[in-house]
Amino acid sequence: MTASKSSRARQARARQAQAQRSQASTASTRNGSAARNGSAARNGSAAAGRNGTADKAGTLVKAGALVQADSTSRPVAPRGGGVDRRGSRSPIREASADLEAPATTTVPLWFQLVTWVLSLAGLGVSIYLTIAHFTESKLLGCSESGLVNCTKVTTSPQSYVFGIPVAVLGLAFFMAMVVLMSPWGWRSARREVALIRIASLVVGMGFVLYLLYAELFTIGSICLYCTSVHAITFLLFVLTIFAAAAWGLPGRQRS
Repeated sequence: MTASKSSRARQARARQAQAQRSQASTASTRNGSAARNGSAARNGSAAAGRNGTADKAGTLVKAGALVQADSTSRPVAPRGGGVDRRGSRSPIREASADLEAPATTTVPLWFQLVTWVLSLAGLGVSIYLTIAHFTESKLLGCSESGLVNCTKVTTSPQSYVFGIPVAVLGLAFFMAMVVLMSPWGWRSARREVALIRIASLVVGMGFVLYLLYAELFTIGSICLYCTSVHAITFLLFVLTIFAAAAWGLPGRQRS
C-alpha cells in the first residue's frame, strides 16, 4: 500500500515536472517568435523608411530638375504681357537692332513754320512771275534800264530751260516745297520724304547757280523778283541741311 502511494506520488511529480517543462518550452518558443517578429517589423520599418526617404529624394531631384529646365527654357513675361526674349539676344544683336530702329525727327515747330513761310513766300513770287511772263506785263517796282532790269531778264532766251519758262519751273518747285516744308511734311516718319526734300533743294540750287551766271555774265542785268526767289531757295537749302545735321533723318522702314 505504501509502495503504491509512493509510486503514484513519483508519477504525479514526474507529470508535474513534464508539464512545467512543456510550459517553459512553449513560453520560450513564443518569446523567440515574438522577438523574431519584432526584429522583422523593425527591419521592415527601417527599410520602408529608407525607401520612403529615397523616394522623396528622387522626387525632389526630379522636381528640381524640372524646375531648372522650366526656368532656363521658359521666357519671362514682362508687365506688358508680351514675351520677353532678351535673354536669348546677344548685346551685338541688341545694338544692331537699336541702330536699325526707325528714328523720329524732332525738328522744332518754330523751325517748321519758318521754312513753311519761306516756301509760301517763294510760291507767291513764282505765281506773280508766271503771270507776268505770259501776260508780258511790267513787273511792279522794277526798273527797265540799268543793271536792275526785270523785263530784260524775264524776256531773254535764258528765261527758258528745255523750252519751259523758268517762271513755270519755279512755280512747280515752290508748290512742292510748300508741301515738303509744311509741319505735316516735317513730321512725316517716312525717310523718302526727307530725301526728296533734300534732293529737290539740291536741284533748285543748281538752277539758281545757272540763273545767277546767266544774269551776271550773259544777260548783264538782274531781276529783283528773280533774286528774291534765289535767296529764298538758298535759305531753304541751308535750313534743310542744318536740320538733317542737327536732328537727323527718319529711320529706314522695316519690311
